Order: sequence, then C-alpha cells, then structure tokens
Amino acid sequence: MWKCPKCGRTFRSAGQQHYCGQPPVTIDEYISEQEEEIQPILRKVRETLKAALPESIEKISWSMPTYWQGRNIIHFAAQKAHLGIYPGAEAVAAFQERLAGCKTSKGAIQFPYKKEIPYELIAEIAKWCLQHYYYDDVGGE
Repeated sequence: MWKCPKCGRTFRSAGQQHYCGQPPVTIDEYISEQEEEIQPILRKVRETLKAALPESIEKISWSMPTYWQGRNIIHFAAQKAHLGIYPGAEAVAAFQERLAGCKTSKGAIQFPYKKEIPYELIAEIAKWCLQHYYYDDVGGE
C-alpha cells in the first residue's frame, strides 16, 4: 500500500494518480478549477450536453460533471491532454466507426485538445445514451 503524502489517502500502487482535494460540488466549480485554456471547451461541452439532454439533471458523480435521468447517462472530464467523455462501453461500441482516430477504452472516449472537439458527435452520443440507458429501463420510446 502507498499513502499519498499530500492528502493521506492510501492506494495499492505507489504514486497512483488521484485528486487530493475535495471533489467539486457543482459543475461550475469543476470547470473553474481546470486550466484556464480548457475552460471554454468544458463550457461548450456542458452547453452541448444540456441541449442534447434537456430533461437530465446536472450533477457531480465520480468527481466528474454528470448528466443524470433516473441513472447516470454520460460524464465528461478534463484530462491533461484530452477531453474525456464517459458514455459507457455500449455507446463506445455503437459509435466505434465514427470514433476512428480517437483513443477509446471500455466506456471512455478521448478527444485531444489539439484537435477540433466534435461537439455534434458528443450530442449524438449523449442522445444515444439517453435512448438506450434511460428509455430501455423505463419501457419508453
């Protein structure tokens, strides 16, 4: 076990990356804590997701901005060199062809800041997630 000298939390791996501070309470707080040059990107992602998921509730979950409608629909997060979108493994698989050139892993998509962020695609993924993760659960559309 390794104990972070800054925050005192313990982890299995020595030097494990983590956030030492208190998690943000609001999405505004989350965005304001990020590097100044990526804040406009995060605000645009937020605006995109709010438009795509107008009935969803914005909250912080897993220390990330999250859109929730009976369950978590999609998350996003600022990383050092990329924007992380976390729609779940099924969504990543469904959009795999359109994500060519992006790094993906089970449930996560990385959009590098040095490339243009595909906001329209993010909106489509969010709507797909709502359709598959929410309506399927409640027997709707």
